[in-house]
Amino acid sequence: MEGRFPGRILPYALLFPSIAVIAVFLLVPAVEALRLSFFEVSPFTGRGTFVGLANFRELVRSDIYRGSLSVTLLFAVGVVALGLAGSLAVAVLASLRLPGFGVYRTVLLWPYALSPAVAGTIWALLFDPSTGPVTVLLRAVTGLSPNWMMNGTYALAVTVVAATWKMLGFNIVFFLAGLQAVPQELREAAQVDGAGAVRVFWRITFPILSPVTFFLFVMNSLYAFFEVFGLIDVMTQGGPGGATEILVYRLYQDAFIAARWGIASAQSILLFVMVGALTLLQFRLAGRRVVYA
Repeated sequence: MEGRFPGRILPYALLFPSIAVIAVFLLVPAVEALRLSFFEVSPFTGRGTFVGLANFRELVRSDIYRGSLSVTLLFAVGVVALGLAGSLAVAVLASLRLPGFGVYRTVLLWPYALSPAVAGTIWALLFDPSTGPVTVLLRAVTGLSPNWMMNGTYALAVTVVAATWKMLGFNIVFFLAGLQAVPQELREAAQVDGAGAVRVFWRITFPILSPVTFFLFVMNSLYAFFEVFGLIDVMTQGGPGGATEILVYRLYQDAFIAARWGIASAQSILLFVMVGALTLLQFRLAGRRVVYA
């Protein structure tokens, strides 16, 4: 250590910027949110009155909050299931060695580079009830003209598809990397033994992809809970009738629209605990099926 670093202070000095960023932007806000969750804060004076667990009790008893939780779970299941299945299928196609597929692979990454607000704007225009290309196509093919701004089920489906598309490039990159690591000789040996393409995929390729799949399973779950605020805000603002009001958007409504900072802080704590418990459950259940060798 002495030969590599001139003195004992340098390693700590190099770590200090990262530790300071984590402390200022993660630890301090987390502690403050925990403190505020036990107070009812006045939006006019900023002073808080200690109320103990009253904010948490109000959330547990709130039909609106429970409805938002149900919407969030449906949204997350849709994004994770559709995202992993769709991106795996596209990654398998993109891994084929065909002319021009290098450009195709690059284009697949572009959606992930867009901000959630831009992605939301694109999909809102595509599904515009009057002039959207998708709406016009549905009207021409089926004679139906669904209005996702008025139909809650349709709105939730559209936002799930939009959020899945936004994450598609991220998933494809990891699946492509995993597919490159599958030994070709294993697939060739299975084919020589008479195994078909589908059997080779499920018996050889997919088990080898299980670490990548599990990683993306966790990351897509976190994305569905935390990173779609901009998309929801641009497309539906939680409507119609709360049909797309996921927990993070409910938190925003209480914190910055209703100025109920104590309730919003309690929501942030509950959301953190729920996502942490869900992640641990994923590691306990899904993690056991991962094959690393």
